[in-house]
Amino acid sequence: MKILVIANFGMGLYNFRKELLEELINQKNEVIIALPNDEYVPKLKSLGCEFMETHLERRGTNPIKDLKLLLHYIKIIKRITPDVVLTYTIKPNVYGGLACRITQTPYFTNITGLGTAVENKGIMQKITLMLYKLGLKKASCLYFQNRTNLKFFSNQNIVKNKTRLVPGSGVNLEQHIFEDYPSRNQNIRFIFIGRIMKSKGIEELLEAAKIVKQEYPNTHFDLIGHCEEDYQQQLSELNKSEVINYHGQQSDVHSFIKNSHATILPSYHEGTANVLLESASSGRPVLASRVPGCKETFDEGISGFGFEVRSVDSLVESIIKFINLSYEQKKAMGIAGRKKMEKEYDRKIVINAYLEEIRNLKGGTI
Repeated sequence: MKILVIANFGMGLYNFRKELLEELINQKNEVIIALPNDEYVPKLKSLGCEFMETHLERRGTNPIKDLKLLLHYIKIIKRITPDVVLTYTIKPNVYGGLACRITQTPYFTNITGLGTAVENKGIMQKITLMLYKLGLKKASCLYFQNRTNLKFFSNQNIVKNKTRLVPGSGVNLEQHIFEDYPSRNQNIRFIFIGRIMKSKGIEELLEAAKIVKQEYPNTHFDLIGHCEEDYQQQLSELNKSEVINYHGQQSDVHSFIKNSHATILPSYHEGTANVLLESASSGRPVLASRVPGCKETFDEGISGFGFEVRSVDSLVESIIKFINLSYEQKKAMGIAGRKKMEKEYDRKIVINAYLEEIRNLKGGTI
């Protein structure tokens, strides 16, 4: 089979869908990827993927550029005539889906989260939902990463075809191996991994770090991720005053997770938060906002603590509650998180969900 995969950037495709691509290639399928050129493209090509460069502004709203993207997808599909197309993230889902409809090509869509444009009511939400209706209408299967997103799309009359609920992108249990908990006498280290932007809860996290550091000066807050919005000066100032340790973007986050005591994610919305899965798989408790895509990844008081979204007070309360746990309680939380990942979030579950639908599409063969 010839399988086209459309995505918005290489990092997500490589870090969270590499095993699916490998499995498709191992089964003698031709896999072509269409996305912007970045440092992850050589890695994807080394897996055996063919690459077609696609210029895409992930957060842009220029209708002329979006029309060009749609025409580009149509051109690619007509040129390579894939048997099936897999799409990920908003623009590939919408315009890739439209291109598949126009060319009458079967396609599977993965809803990786609602995104800010849908979360915030207003004209952009109406436009985005209208585009979703057009792009998703003929999908052979819609994959959702949490029940809340599935219900939202159903209520908006967008879902009219087959759906499957998958545990996010799953987690590679071998790559994110269980790590021994940091030694008893170490200062508590919290880690945030994600894009530095408002919707990831960065403002609440920075404020909470200031408050906690006053009461618990030996606590450390490590932040990892590309600064996508205008927080650079604030990060620099807090870094200088040793409120946080900002490490920028890192290719190897596992080593940072290994040296931490817990992961914090105050995100406003997620499909399923990969960083929480990777942290729990590594044996680290998670502290996360009680929103769809985060709250399902931990069991309250057993493998993590939840807090109210957009609430500094609630976040601070959860952080201090974790600090005051005994060493053995913290360690037990990490062990419980790993067991949950093994039972519910193994990436093989997601791979099999795709293989089953591709087989169904081709009459039982792949």
